Amino acid sequence: MFNVTRLIDVAEADRERIRDALTDAARRSGADRSLVSPTLAGSRNGGDLLLHLRFADRALWAGAAPDVEAVLADPAVTRINGADYHGSPTGIVGRPTGSVYRALLLRVADGTDPDTMARFEADLRLLPGYVSTISAWQLSRPEQTVGNAWTHVFEQEFSDADGIMGAYLMHPIHWAVVDQWFDPECPSALVRERVCHSFCTDHGHVLR
Repeated sequence: MFNVTRLIDVAEADRERIRDALTDAARRSGADRSLVSPTLAGSRNGGDLLLHLRFADRALWAGAAPDVEAVLADPAVTRINGADYHGSPTGIVGRPTGSVYRALLLRVADGTDPDTMARFEADLRLLPGYVSTISAWQLSRPEQTVGNAWTHVFEQEFSDADGIMGAYLMHPIHWAVVDQWFDPECPSALVRERVCHSFCTDHGHVLR
């Protein structure tokens, strides 16, 4: 599958108008799955609106991109972060589907050696197995980025917002294993600059 994620900052007075225009563009896009939703409280550097589109292949996005990008060129849109990437989600058997989609955009240090990168990605992949509020996930390396030279997109479907802010961020696997890669005070830190941590309501289950 070919995925498109955009975190969009919009002037407050124009958010509903831009959301409606993006929703119409998403419906016309031919995407197998689509999501256009306001971000929820607790998002950091995550935009005001979150757009996610999932296509069978890149060619379908190429055909839909001008329509979507015309909306994003509106003067009311003040900043965009995002990525285009291949990948297919992994659902966790036995866990109920959730109601919140979360996307994390991050950039690791230039020149990170392959072994270190592999350990970092392996630690990220550990998280869904331990955090019971995650029901589906996907870790991808972008092919194109917007707003920054992002190196990874880490996505999850959560039970609800509390499943992120509590069970996920406070779980020992997060603060004792994964945070070492993000905390600039840790010698092993390799994530650079500010991450984009964005989540929103998703009743359509785009990671399915």
